[in-house]
Amino acid sequence: MTALQKIGKYTIIFLKYFSLVFFSFVAILPIVSCVVTAFKTETEYQNTNVMTLPESWLNFGNFVEAFQKANMGRAFLNSFIVLVSVLVISVFVGTQLAYVLNRFRFPGNGLIRNLFLFATLLPGVAMQVSVFEIMTNLHFINTLYGYIIMMCGTDVISIYIYIQFFENIPVSLDESGVMDGASYFTIFYRILMPLLKPAIVTSCILKGVGTYNEYYAANLYLQDKKKWPTVATSLYTFVGPLGSKYNLICAGVIISLLPALIVFILFQKQIYSGLTAGSVKG
Repeated sequence: MTALQKIGKYTIIFLKYFSLVFFSFVAILPIVSCVVTAFKTETEYQNTNVMTLPESWLNFGNFVEAFQKANMGRAFLNSFIVLVSVLVISVFVGTQLAYVLNRFRFPGNGLIRNLFLFATLLPGVAMQVSVFEIMTNLHFINTLYGYIIMMCGTDVISIYIYIQFFENIPVSLDESGVMDGASYFTIFYRILMPLLKPAIVTSCILKGVGTYNEYYAANLYLQDKKKWPTVATSLYTFVGPLGSKYNLICAGVIISLLPALIVFILFQKQIYSGLTAGSVKG
């Protein structure tokens, strides 16, 4: 290996690791800034920059004030109800729909798949006028069940994940069930459903993160912020025309991150296995 080749090799290695370190720093900097700001008093925040360390790391008053003033207890309850309901309904409907589209051939099967693909290409904002009109006519505005139904209706990606998993499950399993006298419901729930666990984990992660962090739809359709706050909308309590209290906002952000962090720590093995399996199926 010539000296020029060595220089090129080490230059590539340097650039690779430098880019990893740089983008890791860029990704973690807002989190560090948020944590530092959350422990500052109002006076400290106004008189220091965002990376100046707080005088005391035992100042939990911001967290208490953010939790109480933003009504985060009710927000967590509403978000939990929405999240569990959306995931259960999405898994229940999505897996059965994928089963029908994959295992049965009928007129319109290809059309339905193409319509799903077409729906994924449409920007959500472009359909908001129609969606809002439908929600208004059905009297779903400012109701938690209406918001849940609306969130369940945007799960095309999960359906495609389930279809791809069904493609890798041999039809011989269905045929064996039919030979033993099992109905289609028995075959689906007893034989195929357990095999879909990696796909269910993958879709629940994608759907759960989007539902938990949803702000636009929650702010638009859950208009009574005192009765129907969510975790995302509750943080905007401290934003107003007279200024924003970013130390309280950062404290609220950390509080809202704790449930997701706890879930990730407790179920990281299942999450990693589900995502890994989802990446190789298809």
